[in-house]
Amino acid sequence: MKTLIVHAHPEPRSLNGSLKDLAVSTLEEAGHDVRVSDLYAMNWKAVVDAADYGPHASSPLRVAADSGRAFDAGTLTPDVRAEQEKLLWADTIVFQFPLWWYGMPAILKGWVDRVFTYHFAYGVGEHSATEYGERFGEGTLAGRRALLSVTAGGPESHYAARGINGPIDDLLFPIQHGVLYYPGIEVLPPFVLYGTDRMTTEDYPDVAKAWRERLLTLDSTEPIAFRRQNAGDYEIPSLHLKEGLEPAGRSGFGLHVRG
Repeated sequence: MKTLIVHAHPEPRSLNGSLKDLAVSTLEEAGHDVRVSDLYAMNWKAVVDAADYGPHASSPLRVAADSGRAFDAGTLTPDVRAEQEKLLWADTIVFQFPLWWYGMPAILKGWVDRVFTYHFAYGVGEHSATEYGERFGEGTLAGRRALLSVTAGGPESHYAARGINGPIDDLLFPIQHGVLYYPGIEVLPPFVLYGTDRMTTEDYPDVAKAWRERLLTLDSTEPIAFRRQNAGDYEIPSLHLKEGLEPAGRSGFGLHVRG
């Protein structure tokens, strides 16, 4: 299996850094071919601007259209092209990051903004009476799997169904469904560590054991059962879930998960 690890933490000696290193060693020992995009170590440019699109940048800048023209022409900047090539190479992508202000670190969001260009991650496929482009279960990155490995400072109870921070599945929905499933990636249930601000060195062996076990089941874990856009569950073009398909009592983000 070919695995890409996208890592976003500024401190190599952090818990996130240790989990990234452990993922590399565990997967390589299991026979995986592993590549790492360590965004802080790479000094990754996190902001989209006209320089990303070279001669295909318009004035005023139109990010979607300009990124699509640059992608089609093969003139995206080398750093962006390299990350797109890694995604096309990988069977599995592991994202290692801390949950900061209810989302991913800015550098990782910037990676998504720059790498997931028009005609690469979105804006593909045909629109018709039965399909609304290749999205949500279809697309350029279909056939791949992704796993979020996330550290959260607060205790698990704060991220429960009645917790003040909101359910962790809801907080991660924009990433798992909106960023990863959108271009076709199947998303595995996340690996979340809670209370990490209070974690001690004595706690780490148990954490490492759980992480190793999870990594060794990447190919056998069932993905989250997100509904495919063009498989018949949604009205087109409104993209509203058809009446009667929702499980009893379920609403919100949960409507878009089968079963």
